[in-house]
Amino acid sequence: MLNGTMEHVVKQSVLYSYVLSQPFAFYVSAYPIHQNKQLLEADQLQYGEHGESVRVLQHKLNKLSYYDDEINGDFTVLTEHALKKFQADNNITINGQADIKTLTTIINKEKQKYMAQINEMSESIYPGMQSKDVKIAQHALQYFGYYEGEIDGIYGPLTKKALKIAEDKHGLELIDESEQVTESSLTALYEKDEENEQNIEQKAKQEVKEKTQETKKAEVTSANFSGAIDAAYAQIGTPYVWGGESPGGFDCSGFIQYIFQTQNIVMPRTVSDAWNFTQHVDSPSVGNLVFFETYKPGPSHMGIYIGDGKFIHAGESRGVEISKLSTSYWDQRYLGARRVK
Repeated sequence: MLNGTMEHVVKQSVLYSYVLSQPFAFYVSAYPIHQNKQLLEADQLQYGEHGESVRVLQHKLNKLSYYDDEINGDFTVLTEHALKKFQADNNITINGQADIKTLTTIINKEKQKYMAQINEMSESIYPGMQSKDVKIAQHALQYFGYYEGEIDGIYGPLTKKALKIAEDKHGLELIDESEQVTESSLTALYEKDEENEQNIEQKAKQEVKEKTQETKKAEVTSANFSGAIDAAYAQIGTPYVWGGESPGGFDCSGFIQYIFQTQNIVMPRTVSDAWNFTQHVDSPSVGNLVFFETYKPGPSHMGIYIGDGKFIHAGESRGVEISKLSTSYWDQRYLGARRVK
């Protein structure tokens, strides 16, 4: 038989897994602290994105009176506008993006709103009591996932159980000898949890720092391949020749091999071998190779990424040319970007 605290821990774990698999209608009514975790793990949200994290963001902005449109998980100009208003009011760089600073500020503002409710408590609450003060306490306990019942304003077994779990987890005395709960004890619950919140925020910030370092490394890599890009530009207009690997005519892999040879980098001759020779990157940087599945399963065409969503390659119809990744033909066949080691 599980004791109360252990039973709650198990429920929390199961609930969190269930929440992530359920429609948003369930998720927005889940515990704010779980929503906070989802947002911080999202790291950054921006225009054009969609999904559960965007829905949670819209929900929180709505609760803070910045967003009053449909909560649909689509990051449109309306969500961007709401973020800009929030950023302006909170002295954050106004970019309309939900970066880590903006996300943590949103979370803290929501927490302050919950804490402000506690200050409205007019008296202590006690078992059997039914009042708006009990509702305030239930909302506070629900914020952390300790209260799992209906917000009904009744200090019954579920409210008492939630208080006991919170006491055990945080080492606090929320209930006095007469089983009453005061405003100051509930405020202490929020203050005690600050350390946990800060740990989550610091972890998220560290992840952002690591990603920034990876980006800088990619920028250095791009600079190192500037010579290859120049060499590729010089071959624009060269006709396509099956098996070609010289300025007289190229096929796609012959073109890549030739360009990198000008930089004293030895590349495999075939597309599939080039795929295996290179290293995966999440998104292309200048000088990376972009791969496509065209006439056969697996990587069968490639080019050199030159930035701004464009790449140079030896195409069958027009020879060496610049194409956009976003065109329907290439977008449907895109396999990913890889970096020359």
